[in-house]
Amino acid sequence: MTTDSPKADTYILFELAGTTYGVKSSDVQQLEMIEHITPVPNAGDTVEGVVFSRGKVIPAINLRVRFGFEKIPYDVRTRLVVVGIKDRRIGLIVDSAREFKNIPEESIVPPPDGLAPTNGHYLDAIATVDENTILLLDLEELVSDNVAETSLERG
Repeated sequence: MTTDSPKADTYILFELAGTTYGVKSSDVQQLEMIEHITPVPNAGDTVEGVVFSRGKVIPAINLRVRFGFEKIPYDVRTRLVVVGIKDRRIGLIVDSAREFKNIPEESIVPPPDGLAPTNGHYLDAIATVDENTILLLDLEELVSDNVAETSLERG
């Protein structure tokens, strides 16, 4: 199978509150179902707790809370997207995640200037693919605020 686009990156797409988001697949280490999250005292508001995954303890961040959406109960579609950021592994709790997508470079544009104050600086770009809008996240910015202090696993 060939592509018409000379340059495209692969993204993992996930849903959160009816919106599709994407992160580069090279930053994703695994996708898992939510099994058990252990609460951690005095963790930040967005940190649900920690999970034990592949021999590592990983902080689990609820992206609904991080983005200011209503928190909902987990169901069979809820996923933990484990990402690697610098020397940390962090789990992102999302409503669903199951799609890999090649997004051509020409389909990606920077976010409009008016969104900068409201997006928390974690919106890296916006892509339009097959008439669908995908918000592409900057993972370093997404977890930089309150997760760095609660990360229990390094390396």
